Amino acid sequence: MAVQTIIRNQPRKARFPDGFRVMQGQQEFITYPDHSSIRVWPSDESSHFDAHIHSAVEIIMPSQGVSVVRLPDREYHVKADEILIIPSNTLHELSEDEDILRYLILFEPAPLFSLVDMQQAYLVAQHPIYLQGQSEIHREITSLLHELVDCYFQQRAMWNTRCYACLLQVYALLAEEFTASTAAITEEDRRLIDPQIMNMAVSYIGEHYMEEISLEQVAAFTGYSRYYFSRAFKNYFGISYSNYLMVKRVNEAVNLLVNTDKPIGEVATEAGFGSIATFNRVFRNHKNCTPTRYRSLYGRQKGSEQD
Repeated sequence: MAVQTIIRNQPRKARFPDGFRVMQGQQEFITYPDHSSIRVWPSDESSHFDAHIHSAVEIIMPSQGVSVVRLPDREYHVKADEILIIPSNTLHELSEDEDILRYLILFEPAPLFSLVDMQQAYLVAQHPIYLQGQSEIHREITSLLHELVDCYFQQRAMWNTRCYACLLQVYALLAEEFTASTAAITEEDRRLIDPQIMNMAVSYIGEHYMEEISLEQVAAFTGYSRYYFSRAFKNYFGISYSNYLMVKRVNEAVNLLVNTDKPIGEVATEAGFGSIATFNRVFRNHKNCTPTRYRSLYGRQKGSEQD
Protein backbone atom coordinates (compact mmCIF):
# COMPACT_ATOMS: atom_id res chain seq x y z
CA MET A 1 0.00 0.00 0.00
CA ALA A 2 2.00 3.00 -1.20
CA VAL A 3 1.16 6.42 0.16
CA GLN A 4 1.98 9.36 -2.06
CA THR A 5 4.04 12.29 -0.83
CA ILE A 6 1.70 15.12 0.08
CA ILE A 7 2.57 18.76 -0.60
CA ARG A 8 1.41 21.08 2.19
CA ASN A 9 -1.86 22.95 1.52
CA GLN A 10 -2.37 21.38 -1.93
CA PRO A 11 -5.05 18.67 -1.83
CA ARG A 12 -3.77 15.34 -3.13
CA LYS A 13 -5.32 11.90 -3.40
CA ALA A 14 -3.65 8.58 -2.68
CA ARG A 15 -5.48 5.55 -4.14
CA PHE A 16 -6.44 2.74 -1.79
CA PRO A 17 -8.15 -0.55 -2.72
CA ASP A 18 -11.60 0.75 -1.78
CA GLY A 19 -11.27 4.52 -1.80
CA PHE A 20 -9.03 7.58 -1.67
CA ARG A 21 -6.98 9.15 1.08
CA VAL A 22 -7.45 12.90 0.62
CA MET A 23 -4.87 15.21 2.20
CA GLN A 24 -4.35 18.95 2.51
CA GLY A 25 -1.16 19.65 4.40
CA GLN A 26 -1.41 17.52 7.54
CA GLN A 27 -5.21 17.54 7.45
CA GLU A 28 -6.79 14.32 6.18
CA PHE A 29 -10.37 14.23 4.91
CA ILE A 30 -11.65 10.69 5.35
CA THR A 31 -13.60 9.30 2.40
CA TYR A 32 -16.38 6.96 3.47
CA PRO A 33 -18.50 4.50 1.51
CA ASP A 34 -21.81 5.94 0.31
CA HIS A 35 -24.37 6.66 3.04
CA SER A 36 -21.96 5.90 5.87
CA SER A 37 -19.59 7.57 8.30
CA ILE A 38 -17.35 4.61 9.06
CA ARG A 39 -14.53 2.92 7.16
CA VAL A 40 -12.50 -0.21 7.86
CA TRP A 41 -9.10 -0.51 6.17
CA PRO A 42 -7.46 -3.94 6.40
CA SER A 43 -3.81 -4.29 5.39
CA ASP A 44 -1.16 -6.97 5.16
CA GLU A 45 1.46 -4.58 3.74
CA SER A 46 3.84 -2.34 5.65
CA SER A 47 2.91 1.35 5.41
CA HIS A 48 4.08 4.66 6.79
CA PHE A 49 1.74 7.60 7.34
CA ASP A 50 3.41 10.93 8.13
CA ALA A 51 2.00 13.06 10.94
CA HIS A 52 -1.62 13.89 10.14
CA ILE A 53 -4.90 14.83 11.77
CA HIS A 54 -8.55 14.12 10.97
CA SER A 55 -12.02 14.50 12.45
CA ALA A 56 -12.47 10.73 12.65
CA VAL A 57 -11.63 8.58 15.65
CA GLU A 58 -9.07 5.95 14.60
CA ILE A 59 -8.84 2.46 16.08
CA ILE A 60 -5.67 0.46 15.36
CA MET A 61 -6.04 -3.29 15.82
CA PRO A 62 -3.12 -5.50 14.70
CA SER A 63 -3.40 -9.28 14.61
CA GLN A 64 0.25 -9.68 13.55
CA GLY A 65 3.31 -7.45 13.71
CA VAL A 66 3.59 -4.05 15.40
CA SER A 67 2.06 -0.67 14.59
CA VAL A 68 4.15 2.22 15.94
CA VAL A 69 2.01 5.28 16.65
CA ARG A 70 3.64 8.60 17.53
CA LEU A 71 1.54 11.24 19.25
CA PRO A 72 2.90 14.63 20.35
CA ASP A 73 3.48 13.43 23.91
CA ARG A 74 3.86 9.64 23.65
CA GLU A 75 4.84 6.75 21.37
CA TYR A 76 2.84 3.49 21.34
CA HIS A 77 4.05 0.11 20.06
CA VAL A 78 0.74 -1.62 19.40
CA LYS A 79 1.29 -5.37 19.19
CA ALA A 80 -0.87 -8.24 18.00
CA ASP A 81 -4.18 -8.44 19.87
CA GLU A 82 -3.71 -4.99 21.41
CA ILE A 83 -5.93 -2.01 20.61
CA LEU A 84 -5.18 1.71 20.42
CA ILE A 85 -8.00 4.24 20.08
CA ILE A 86 -6.84 7.68 18.91
CA PRO A 87 -9.25 10.58 19.61
CA SER A 88 -10.53 12.77 16.80
CA ASN A 89 -8.44 15.81 15.86
CA THR A 90 -5.26 14.33 17.37
CA LEU A 91 -1.99 14.65 15.49
CA HIS A 92 -0.41 11.22 14.97
CA GLU A 93 2.10 9.34 12.82
CA LEU A 94 1.88 5.63 11.98
CA SER A 95 4.60 3.17 10.97
CA GLU A 96 4.18 -0.59 10.54
CA ASP A 97 6.30 -3.74 10.54
CA GLU A 98 7.00 -5.67 7.35
CA ASP A 99 4.88 -8.57 8.61
CA ILE A 100 1.95 -6.39 9.65
CA LEU A 101 -1.60 -7.67 9.53
CA ARG A 102 -4.10 -5.21 10.97
CA TYR A 103 -7.38 -3.31 10.74
CA LEU A 104 -7.75 0.45 10.87
CA ILE A 105 -11.26 1.49 11.87
CA LEU A 106 -12.14 5.14 11.26
CA PHE A 107 -15.47 6.71 12.17
CA GLU A 108 -17.07 10.08 12.83
CA PRO A 109 -17.76 10.32 16.58
CA ALA A 110 -20.71 12.74 16.59
CA PRO A 111 -23.45 10.06 16.24
CA LEU A 112 -22.17 8.26 19.34
CA PHE A 113 -22.37 11.19 21.70
CA SER A 114 -25.81 12.47 20.71
CA LEU A 115 -27.26 10.21 23.43
CA VAL A 116 -27.46 12.06 26.75
CA ASP A 117 -26.10 9.20 28.84
CA MET A 118 -23.00 8.91 26.66
CA GLN A 119 -21.43 12.04 28.18
CA GLN A 120 -19.23 9.93 30.45
CA ALA A 121 -17.96 8.20 27.31
CA TYR A 122 -17.42 11.61 25.69
CA LEU A 123 -14.96 12.48 28.45
CA VAL A 124 -13.15 9.15 28.07
CA ALA A 125 -12.95 9.68 24.31
CA GLN A 126 -10.84 12.84 24.68
CA HIS A 127 -7.71 10.79 25.48
CA PRO A 128 -5.92 7.89 23.75
CA ILE A 129 -7.09 4.49 25.00
CA TYR A 130 -4.55 1.67 24.94
CA LEU A 131 -5.88 -1.81 25.70
CA GLN A 132 -3.33 -4.49 26.58
CA GLY A 133 -3.29 -7.73 28.52
CA GLN A 134 -6.17 -10.12 29.04
CA SER A 135 -8.62 -8.07 31.07
CA GLU A 136 -12.33 -8.74 30.73
CA ILE A 137 -12.97 -5.32 29.18
CA HIS A 138 -10.20 -5.93 26.63
CA ARG A 139 -11.75 -9.24 25.60
CA GLU A 140 -15.23 -7.74 25.33
CA ILE A 141 -14.09 -4.77 23.26
CA THR A 142 -12.00 -6.99 20.97
CA SER A 143 -15.06 -9.16 20.35
CA LEU A 144 -17.23 -6.10 19.61
CA LEU A 145 -14.69 -4.67 17.16
CA HIS A 146 -14.45 -7.97 15.30
CA GLU A 147 -18.24 -7.97 15.12
CA LEU A 148 -18.06 -4.45 13.69
CA VAL A 149 -15.57 -5.56 11.03
CA ASP A 150 -17.84 -8.46 10.06
CA CYS A 151 -20.84 -6.11 9.77
CA TYR A 152 -18.81 -3.71 7.63
CA PHE A 153 -17.72 -6.28 5.08
CA GLN A 154 -20.95 -8.29 4.99
CA GLN A 155 -22.84 -5.11 4.01
CA ARG A 156 -26.16 -6.40 5.28
CA ALA A 157 -29.15 -4.07 5.59
CA MET A 158 -28.49 -1.24 8.09
CA TRP A 159 -24.80 -2.17 8.24
CA ASN A 160 -23.68 1.34 9.19
CA THR A 161 -26.12 1.38 12.10
CA ARG A 162 -25.02 -2.11 13.13
CA CYS A 163 -21.39 -0.93 13.20
CA TYR A 164 -22.31 2.06 15.38
CA ALA A 165 -24.26 -0.28 17.68
CA CYS A 166 -20.96 -2.09 18.29
CA LEU A 167 -19.18 1.22 18.92
CA LEU A 168 -21.89 2.30 21.37
CA GLN A 169 -21.23 -0.84 23.38
CA VAL A 170 -17.47 -0.26 23.22
CA TYR A 171 -17.75 3.26 24.62
CA ALA A 172 -20.36 2.25 27.19
CA LEU A 173 -17.87 -0.32 28.52
CA LEU A 174 -15.08 2.26 28.54
CA ALA A 175 -17.25 4.81 30.36
CA GLU A 176 -18.25 2.19 32.91
CA GLU A 177 -14.60 1.30 33.46
CA PHE A 178 -13.66 4.97 33.76
CA THR A 179 -16.35 5.58 36.36
CA ALA A 180 -15.26 2.54 38.36
CA SER A 181 -11.63 3.68 38.33
CA THR A 182 -12.29 7.18 39.68
CA ALA A 183 -11.91 7.98 43.35
CA ALA A 184 -14.02 5.82 45.63
CA ILE A 185 -17.53 7.15 46.16
CA THR A 186 -19.11 6.86 49.59
CA GLU A 187 -22.65 5.65 50.08
CA GLU A 188 -23.60 9.20 51.02
CA ASP A 189 -22.17 10.43 47.71
CA ARG A 190 -24.04 7.74 45.79
CA ARG A 191 -27.29 9.04 47.19
CA LEU A 192 -26.42 12.44 45.74
CA ILE A 193 -26.26 11.14 42.19
CA ASP A 194 -29.36 10.88 40.05
CA PRO A 195 -28.21 9.79 36.55
CA GLN A 196 -31.24 11.37 34.91
CA ILE A 197 -30.47 14.73 36.52
CA MET A 198 -26.79 14.50 35.52
CA ASN A 199 -27.73 13.75 31.93
CA MET A 200 -30.19 16.64 31.93
CA ALA A 201 -27.34 18.86 33.12
CA VAL A 202 -24.96 17.92 30.31
CA SER A 203 -27.74 18.37 27.75
CA TYR A 204 -28.31 21.85 29.17
CA ILE A 205 -24.58 22.57 28.98
CA GLY A 206 -24.55 21.35 25.37
CA GLU A 207 -27.27 23.85 24.50
CA HIS A 208 -25.75 26.80 26.38
CA TYR A 209 -21.94 26.33 26.41
CA MET A 210 -21.53 29.30 24.05
CA GLU A 211 -23.08 31.58 26.68
CA GLU A 212 -21.80 32.75 30.08
CA ILE A 213 -23.08 29.66 31.83
CA SER A 214 -22.19 29.46 35.52
CA LEU A 215 -22.18 26.56 37.95
CA GLU A 216 -25.01 28.27 39.84
CA GLN A 217 -27.07 28.52 36.65
CA VAL A 218 -26.75 24.82 35.82
CA ALA A 219 -27.35 23.85 39.44
CA ALA A 220 -30.54 25.93 39.48
CA PHE A 221 -31.69 24.19 36.29
CA THR A 222 -31.31 20.81 37.97
CA GLY A 223 -32.98 21.97 41.17
CA TYR A 224 -29.85 21.28 43.21
CA SER A 225 -27.93 23.71 45.36
CA ARG A 226 -24.56 24.89 44.03
CA TYR A 227 -22.62 22.73 46.49
CA TYR A 228 -24.82 19.68 46.04
CA PHE A 229 -24.67 19.86 42.24
CA SER A 230 -20.91 20.48 42.11
CA ARG A 231 -20.19 17.48 44.28
CA ALA A 232 -22.64 15.19 42.45
CA PHE A 233 -21.34 16.25 39.02
CA LYS A 234 -17.71 15.49 39.88
CA ASN A 235 -18.58 12.16 41.48
CA TYR A 236 -20.63 11.11 38.47
CA PHE A 237 -18.33 12.24 35.65
CA GLY A 238 -14.94 12.15 37.38
CA ILE A 239 -14.26 15.76 36.37
CA SER A 240 -15.29 19.12 37.79
CA TYR A 241 -18.01 21.18 36.15
CA SER A 242 -15.55 23.94 35.16
CA ASN A 243 -13.11 21.48 33.56
CA TYR A 244 -15.92 19.72 31.72
CA LEU A 245 -17.13 23.05 30.33
CA MET A 246 -13.60 23.99 29.21
CA VAL A 247 -13.13 20.63 27.43
CA LYS A 248 -16.48 21.12 25.68
CA ARG A 249 -15.59 24.64 24.53
CA VAL A 250 -12.07 23.74 23.36
CA ASN A 251 -13.41 20.81 21.32
CA GLU A 252 -16.03 23.04 19.71
CA ALA A 253 -13.31 25.57 18.91
CA VAL A 254 -11.15 22.85 17.32
CA ASN A 255 -14.04 21.86 15.07
CA LEU A 256 -14.54 25.47 13.95
CA LEU A 257 -10.80 26.08 13.43
CA VAL A 258 -10.30 22.94 11.36
CA ASN A 259 -13.52 22.94 9.33
CA THR A 260 -14.33 26.64 8.77
CA ASP A 261 -12.51 29.83 7.84
CA LYS A 262 -14.31 31.95 10.44
CA PRO A 263 -12.14 34.64 12.07
CA ILE A 264 -10.51 33.74 15.36
CA GLY A 265 -12.68 36.22 17.25
CA GLU A 266 -15.83 34.63 15.86
CA VAL A 267 -14.56 31.15 16.74
CA ALA A 268 -13.90 32.29 20.31
CA THR A 269 -17.42 33.71 20.63
CA GLU A 270 -19.16 30.68 19.11
CA ALA A 271 -17.18 28.33 21.36
CA GLY A 272 -18.26 30.28 24.45
CA PHE A 273 -15.12 32.25 25.34
CA GLY A 274 -15.65 35.77 26.64
CA SER A 275 -12.54 37.24 25.02
CA ILE A 276 -9.82 36.35 22.55
CA ALA A 277 -7.24 36.65 25.34
CA THR A 278 -9.07 34.04 27.43
CA PHE A 279 -9.56 31.86 24.36
CA ASN A 280 -5.85 31.97 23.48
CA ARG A 281 -4.80 31.19 27.05
CA VAL A 282 -7.18 28.25 27.56
CA PHE A 283 -6.58 26.85 24.08
CA ARG A 284 -2.81 27.00 24.54
CA ASN A 285 -3.11 25.18 27.86
CA HIS A 286 -5.10 22.36 26.22
CA LYS A 287 -3.38 22.14 22.81
CA ASN A 288 0.11 23.57 23.44
CA CYS A 289 -0.28 26.19 20.71
CA THR A 290 -2.44 29.19 19.85
CA PRO A 291 -5.70 28.80 17.90
CA THR A 292 -4.12 30.54 14.91
CA ARG A 293 -1.16 28.18 14.91
CA TYR A 294 -3.47 25.19 15.25
CA ARG A 295 -5.48 26.29 12.21
CA SER A 296 -2.34 26.91 10.15
CA LEU A 297 -1.21 23.34 10.86
CA TYR A 298 -4.46 21.39 10.63
CA GLY A 299 -7.12 23.58 9.03
CA ARG A 300 -8.56 23.12 5.58
CA GLN A 301 -6.76 26.28 4.57
CA LYS A 302 -4.17 28.43 6.26
CA GLY A 303 -5.58 30.97 8.68
CA SER A 304 -4.87 34.60 7.89
CA GLU A 305 -4.90 35.84 11.49
CA GLN A 306 -1.70 36.48 13.37
CA ASP A 307 -0.78 34.99 16.76
